[in-house]
Parts: sequence; structure tokens; C-alpha cells
Amino acid sequence: QVQLVESGGGSVQAGGSLRLSCAASVYRVRINCMDWFRQTPGKEREGVASINNGGTTTYTDSVEGRFTISKDNANNTLYLQMNSLKPEDTGMYYCAAVAGGQLISGGRCLGGIRYWGQGTQVTVSS
Repeated sequence: QVQLVESGGGSVQAGGSLRLSCAASVYRVRINCMDWFRQTPGKEREGVASINNGGTTTYTDSVEGRFTISKDNANNTLYLQMNSLKPEDTGMYYCAAVAGGQLISGGRCLGGIRYWGQGTQVTVSS
């Protein structure tokens, strides 16, 4: 069983920063990879940043150099530090945990069984 609870979303002006958190509760499931997705109305959910148990990270091109994914294993918490935010970063941000391999690419974990959080809204105004 996996439960994920995101927090830290909000409204910010362009150029500002936000830090998202995802508190994970995991029972009898081996999680090898975690990532952040975002979704805007009318668009598919897209992978933003991923991190595997080896500490390797990947990002989608549009956030490279501005966002940083990290995790605190002692507290079972995943983070997404978002700097230099742009209006196009607006969306619902979802935390996900993947039970399976550790392959990651382009800001997402590949394969495995994915568990989702409920999402947290990020709004960036110009």
C-alpha cells in the first residue's frame, strides 16, 4: 500500500519560487523511483522530474536548470524546488511513486506500477 500527500502549491508571480513536498507512506511495496508530473486542462499529464533510488535525476527540457528534485529518505519525503517560475509552469502537480525498475528518462520513471498523490495546484501569474 502506498499513500502520497502533496503540499506546497500556491500562487506566485513569474520569477518567483515554490517548494513542493510529497509525504510518502509505504507498506510492503518496494519503491525504486519517484517523480513529479503536472497537468493543465485539456493537456496530457507530463513528467517534470524524476529521481531513482540511486540518486540519479532527470528533468523535462522545459524545467532543466530551474527545478530540482530531491528526497529525504529518513522522512520519506520527496521535494520539488521550483525557481524562476514562468506562467507556463502553471498546473496541477502530482507526486508519483513507482514500484519496479530504476530507469528514468526525460523527467519520469519508466515502467513499473505507479501510485499517485492527489495533486497540488501551482499558479504562476505574469
